[in-house]
Amino acid sequence: MRKRKAKKRELLPDPRFNDQLVTRFVNNLMWDGKKSVAFKVFYDAMDIVEEKKTDEEKSALEIWKDGLSNVMPHVEVRSRRVGGATFQIPMQIRPDRKVSMAIKWMITYTRKRNEKTMAQRLAAEILAAAKEEGAAVKKRVDTHKMAEANKAFSHFRF
Repeated sequence: MRKRKAKKRELLPDPRFNDQLVTRFVNNLMWDGKKSVAFKVFYDAMDIVEEKKTDEEKSALEIWKDGLSNVMPHVEVRSRRVGGATFQIPMQIRPDRKVSMAIKWMITYTRKRNEKTMAQRLAAEILAAAKEEGAAVKKRVDTHKMAEANKAFSHFRF
């Protein structure tokens, strides 16, 4: 094998919550290398979540983590050519990819919302995801439905 597998870079935990997952989320949220802006958006969103939350014993960070785990898919369909036909084959997702997909979906659907500031959009999407509603959770449900519908082709797995 000529090419080596790329090394996983270790992320620094964020300053406020001391959590690597937050840094990973902010890195995906960031545009044009403006990390401090992305951190400000995230922390402002966390403050809004702290104000609006209904569950008193949970912190804003816990609500965000719950929301993220509600968005995480467990199976996805992958295309595979078998004898001239392309089948959608349901497959389990690696834990690392689950997190990546959840983060990307959450940010994508946050950007499509119509609140005034990005922090308000993100806070609204986090609160919706924590309650198992919102566009990002719908995306996960649709992904699972697609996998369920194509369960008949799971014997083509590679």
